[in-house]
Amino acid sequence: MLRFVLTAAATALLVAGLASAAVAQNPRSMTIGTASPGGAYFIYGGVVATLLTEKTGIPVSTQQTQGPNQNILLVESKDIELGMTTMGIALQAWEGKEAWTQGKQMRNFRALFPMYDTPFHFMVTERSGIKSVSEMANKRVGFGPKAGTPGTYFPLMFNALGIKIEERYGTANDMASQLGDGLLDVFAFAAGVPIPAFSEMEAQRPTRFITFSAAEIATMKGKMPELSDSVIPKATYKAMTEDHKTVGLYNFGIAHKDMPADVAYNVMKSVLENNAQMVKGFAAAKETIVENWSRNGFLPFHPGAVRYLEEKGVKVPDKLKM
Repeated sequence: MLRFVLTAAATALLVAGLASAAVAQNPRSMTIGTASPGGAYFIYGGVVATLLTEKTGIPVSTQQTQGPNQNILLVESKDIELGMTTMGIALQAWEGKEAWTQGKQMRNFRALFPMYDTPFHFMVTERSGIKSVSEMANKRVGFGPKAGTPGTYFPLMFNALGIKIEERYGTANDMASQLGDGLLDVFAFAAGVPIPAFSEMEAQRPTRFITFSAAEIATMKGKMPELSDSVIPKATYKAMTEDHKTVGLYNFGIAHKDMPADVAYNVMKSVLENNAQMVKGFAAAKETIVENWSRNGFLPFHPGAVRYLEEKGVKVPDKLKM
């Protein structure tokens, strides 16, 4: 009898200890890196933070950043728990390419949930007279923050096309204001559509949307194979009178590889099983669905994400498990 009592007591202590350890693994709070005001990340990140706080019970706050590049750096250093990135920027980080990586291969961040496509497009005022990308030569072009996807990729695109322009950087809202004030000739941006700063600008003055020609798209894809075909429906903006064929990059949520698997699993479950709530907060979230996991072709998924995807019947390739 005494042995039974001692065994029962020991078992109870073990269970309690395991429970305490499990609780200890869960962060008391989490921060998600977004981007500058006026862009899609800023709004989408707020929607995700609110949803995760409600569904996981872990308080999640947002941190304004310069965009995907900085988000990866902050996740790598464990200064934030969650971030968002386009897969083109993620590829640069993984391979240690482009100047912002300083030649360092970043291999500690992992993919979580698919977000939405990021199409590249341009806005000008009607008074500019600009009607094509080629006519932007020697013009003042604003890209948003230098460390963001548009700030990283648009200069590469113009170089690929052999078009010299005057580069300008700042927040999306700053770029829109400068375009309206005539301090910029072109506002070039990439984010989930509709881009808030674009919508606000066209409500204030006559504007025009410009996209790449088929030949320009072919040239860019030949030099940057991570770019994929993308279409912006004409109903996206009032001033867009036809569908715009362009190029884009897909976005994914990311976390450090050391995030507890249960936490990553619950993040996946919360985001991907509450799509209607996500869409109410940001329209582009309609693409935040399990099926779009395949838009990631190189970045390993977090083990917690793999567990969730496989429960949903997804056969995650071995190369995307690490």
